Amino acid sequence: MKSHLNWQSARIAALRDVTPTVREFIITPAHGCAERWAPGAHLQVQVGVAGRLQIRSYSLVGLPEDAAGYRIAVKHLPDGHGGSRAMWQLAVGDSIEVNAPQNHFPLAWLAPATLLVAGGIGITPMVSMAQALVKRGLPVKLLYSARSRAELAYADLLRECLGDGLVTCASDEGEALDLGRAIDALPACAQLYVCGPAGLLDAVRQRWLEAGRPEPGLRFETFGSGGQLPPAGFDVAVPRHHAQLHVAPDQALIEVLEAAGIEVMNDCRRGECGLCALDVLALDGEIDHRDVFLSAQEKRENRRICACVSRVVGRITLDTAWRDEVVS
Repeated sequence: MKSHLNWQSARIAALRDVTPTVREFIITPAHGCAERWAPGAHLQVQVGVAGRLQIRSYSLVGLPEDAAGYRIAVKHLPDGHGGSRAMWQLAVGDSIEVNAPQNHFPLAWLAPATLLVAGGIGITPMVSMAQALVKRGLPVKLLYSARSRAELAYADLLRECLGDGLVTCASDEGEALDLGRAIDALPACAQLYVCGPAGLLDAVRQRWLEAGRPEPGLRFETFGSGGQLPPAGFDVAVPRHHAQLHVAPDQALIEVLEAAGIEVMNDCRRGECGLCALDVLALDGEIDHRDVFLSAQEKRENRRICACVSRVVGRITLDTAWRDEVVS
């Protein structure tokens, strides 16, 4: 799976802060109208990070008929890879390149009930899902957790849409989502969509399987994870390319590889699709697996690493899929 790229010029039409750390952007194409999107779709944008254009993906918020363009929300991450900082520096009227909406997190309509679970900025795709399900008269409940009540983006809009079907909690007040109770209350053949950090996805998947629910009924999307370890610089050797590289704390492994001319297959860049997984030849240290693609067993074995999101403490030696062309 590889995203189809069809870049077009656009402009920032409007900005507003929906929480102290989440900013909403309305983006309108320079020529023509914004394409309609289905719940779960995302928009790819080009942003300048450290002097290089990079691609970032952001879920489209709400229903297309409710916005005068593409609506996305970006959480400011001071310790991130620079994409959110670049987005937050944009002003109304600034130009930006965007790709047509794509959807790797589509919403199904045939389930007897749907449970939505969101953590932090993972609420963004859930807004359109909740609105669309309610519009069709289908049963839906949303569990939404954030660090504080001030960070519950779109909570008022969702409360108006869902009423008592919205359950929120603030971790700084000692609250936690009761995942087990919500999953146990679902009828047979119900579906669950979850979006948020990897820790939340792991907890939901574990509880879903413990309840004996069929795995195809669980669908997830992640915006990456802060990981189990604090980000630090680490060294990378790629013998096949005669490369000795260093990944800074604010860089992603895949970005450093690409900058060195080492091509890595990739698509989602969120640790979901697994296309960027590389073989580990040697490890002097510890891998901080931040993906949701590799199984728990694979993460314990440390034989592969998803280059888009995962990091290392120490030094790692990798192999790639590239091979010398053999001419007979």
